[in-house]
Amino acid sequence: MQDHLIDRETLDFLLFDVMEVEKLFARPRFADYSQETIGAVLDTGYAIARDHFAPHNRKADENEPEFIDGEVKLIPEVAEALKHFIEAGFMSATADYDQGGMQLPFTANMAATAVFASANVATRAYPSLAASAANVIAKFGTDAQKAKFLGPMREGRFFGTMVLTEPQAGSSLADLKTSAKPADDGTYRITGNKIFISAGDHNLTENIVHLVLARLEGAPAGIRGISLFIVPKFLVNEDGSLGERNDVALAGLIHKMGYRGTTSTMLNFGENDGAIGYLIGEPHNGLAYMFHMMNEARIGVGTGAVALGYTGYRAARAYAQDRQQGRPLGNKDPASPQSPIIDHPDVRRMLLAQKAYVEGGLALCLFAASLIDECATAENEEARAEAHRLLELLTPITKSWPSQWCLEANSLAIQVHGGYGYTREYPVEQAYRDNRLNPIHEGTHGIQSLDLLGRKVGMDDGRAFDQLRLLIEETLEAAKASESLAGEAHALESTLARLKEVTAHLNQAMKDGEKERVLANASVYLEAFGHTVVAWIWIKTALVAATKLEKASTDEERAFLNGKLRACRYFLRWELPKTGMHFDRLTEMDDTWLSAENDWL
Repeated sequence: MQDHLIDRETLDFLLFDVMEVEKLFARPRFADYSQETIGAVLDTGYAIARDHFAPHNRKADENEPEFIDGEVKLIPEVAEALKHFIEAGFMSATADYDQGGMQLPFTANMAATAVFASANVATRAYPSLAASAANVIAKFGTDAQKAKFLGPMREGRFFGTMVLTEPQAGSSLADLKTSAKPADDGTYRITGNKIFISAGDHNLTENIVHLVLARLEGAPAGIRGISLFIVPKFLVNEDGSLGERNDVALAGLIHKMGYRGTTSTMLNFGENDGAIGYLIGEPHNGLAYMFHMMNEARIGVGTGAVALGYTGYRAARAYAQDRQQGRPLGNKDPASPQSPIIDHPDVRRMLLAQKAYVEGGLALCLFAASLIDECATAENEEARAEAHRLLELLTPITKSWPSQWCLEANSLAIQVHGGYGYTREYPVEQAYRDNRLNPIHEGTHGIQSLDLLGRKVGMDDGRAFDQLRLLIEETLEAAKASESLAGEAHALESTLARLKEVTAHLNQAMKDGEKERVLANASVYLEAFGHTVVAWIWIKTALVAATKLEKASTDEERAFLNGKLRACRYFLRWELPKTGMHFDRLTEMDDTWLSAENDWL
C-alpha cells in the first residue's frame, strides 16, 4: 500500500527549523527532551500509523460500527491499533510524569497527532477525545474525582467524551435542557437527551467517562446556568473496580458521510432513576471548564483537516507523476509518447495550490500548539498571558481556516485524478468525505467567525490583535531584506494595514449600534483574517527555507526547499489578493444576505 502519510521531511522542517521546538528543552518541564528524542517519538508514531492505523482506514469506512443487541460493534482492527497507540505512551503523552505521562511538548504531540490523522482520522478520534476529557478532569476535578477516573483514563482503560449537543438546541448551548438534580449523597441525577456525541459508545475500553453539560434546578437561563458533570457509562467503586451500568442508554447510531469508523451516537441520560453524575468545579461554570476541552479539540479539528488534505495532496501528486495522458501543447505527433499529467500546467497549478493550503495549514496548527506550550511553561506570567491572548485570538482561525481550505485541497485532489477521483478504488474520495465533516465539527465556520469578530479581536482593547500585528511586522522586516521575498513581504504589509483598518472600522461600528450588520459578514472576515495569518506563516517558513537553500548540498535538498519558496510565492500572489474584495465589502458592511427576505431565498 502506498504511503500517503504527512511528509516526514516537511514535518521535521516545520517542527525544528520553523517552530524551533528545541527552545522548549531549556525549560524544566521538557529538560529530558532533545531533537533526537522528539525524533524517536515521531519515528514510533509513524511506525504505528503506517502499520496499524492506515491498513484499516478503508475497511473501517466500508464496515461502519453496528448497533447490535444494545451494544456497539467495531471491526477488531480499531482496538488492535489503539492497543499499540496506548502501549507506546501516546494516550498520556503530554501528561505529567506522576500521572504516567511523558511530559511531551504539546507542539510535538500535535505533530504526532497529525501523523495518526493522516493514516486514519476515525480511529485517531477515540484517544484524542479521551485525552482532552482527561485534561479537563486533571485541571478542574477534585482529588476524589482524579483518584477515581484520571488514572484509568491516562492508562487508556477508560476513554472519554464531550457531551454538549441536544436535538432541539444544536449549537445553541444557551437552550440546553438536560437537567441535574442533587442527591443526598453529594452526587447528581442527570436527565436529558444528547445527539451527535462522537465516540459516545463502543467496545474499545472498560468504561467511557462522559463530560456532560447540564442545568442544575433553579439555574439561571442561558449559558450562565450551565454546569459540567462526570457521568461514567459504568459506575466506579471506591476500590477502582467497575460497578453497575449507569443510567446512560445508547439510543442509536448516526451514519455520517465521513468519519464512518468513529461512532456518532444519540445518548439518553436518566431513562430510569437518573444517571449518576459528579459536579466538576463550581456550579454554573461548566461552559468555561468545557471550553478548556473544546479549545484543544478545535486545534485538533484543524489539524485533522490538514492531515486529510495532506493525504489527498500526496495521493494526487503520486498519481500525477505516474498517470500518462496527453502531450505538451506544442507536440502534435500522436505517435510520440504520452506525458505524465504532472507536466500539464493546470495540474501543476492544482498541486501547488494543495501544497500551499496543507503545508500552510500544518504550520498554522503547529504554531497554535506552540502557544499552548507557552501558556504552560513560559518563563514569566506576562509571557504566559501574552501567549494565552494570542491563542484565544487564533483558535477560531486554526479550527476554521484548515477546515475550509484543506477541504478545497481534497476537492483539487479529486480533480487531479479525473474520473478516477470519484471512485472508491482511489483514496481521495474518502479523504474528501472525511474532511467534509470538519467545517461543522466543534462549531461551524459561522460560530467561529462570530467568536473571532464579535469577541476575540476586541478583547482587552485589542491587545491580542496588536500582539499578532507586531509579530507579523517583525517577520516582514526580515523578509523585506531578502531579495527573493521582498515582493511577498510588501504584499502582506499592505494586506496587514488593510486588516488593521477594517478591524478598527468594524469594532467602532459595533460600538455605534451596528453589531448585527457587522456580524452578518463575520465569516467573510474570518476568511480574510485567516488568509492574512497563513500568508505570514508562509513568509516565516520561506525565510527559513531561503537561508537553508544557500547551504544546500544535494539536488533533493534544493528541490525540497525550492518547493517551500514556490508554495509561498503561490499563496502570496494568488491567494492573498482575494482578501481585497472581502475587505471592500466588509468596509461597506454589505447587507446582501442580511437584507434578503426569507421568501427570496
